[in-house]
Amino acid sequence: QVQVVESGGGLVQAGGSLRLSCSASGISFSIFLMGWHRQAPGKQRELVATITGGGSTNYADSVKGRFTISRDNRKNTVYLQMNSLKPEDTAVYYCRALLPPYNDYWGQGTQVTVSS
Repeated sequence: QVQVVESGGGLVQAGGSLRLSCSASGISFSIFLMGWHRQAPGKQRELVATITGGGSTNYADSVKGRFTISRDNRKNTVYLQMNSLKPEDTAVYYCRALLPPYNDYWGQGTQVTVSS
């Protein structure tokens, strides 16, 4: 059974940092595209960052230079280091494991709240 579990969310002041972790089990982790998405209240879910099995990354313009996605294929874990956090980064952050066309798994999400 596939499980995708996020951790590391919390409350932080603007300008602070958080590191999110996502552990995936039940899949061949190293071949999956892993991603972080977020959804703020009243808004659609949006892509934050992705990383391929080989380590190629992609970021939303709004987080470039502040967030860093990484993965450890030995630990089946993907990370999101978030620096210089802003109140507009407040959202539920979701981890996604994707291997098209049929394998698409999401975690339950972790809340990140940035106070001004």
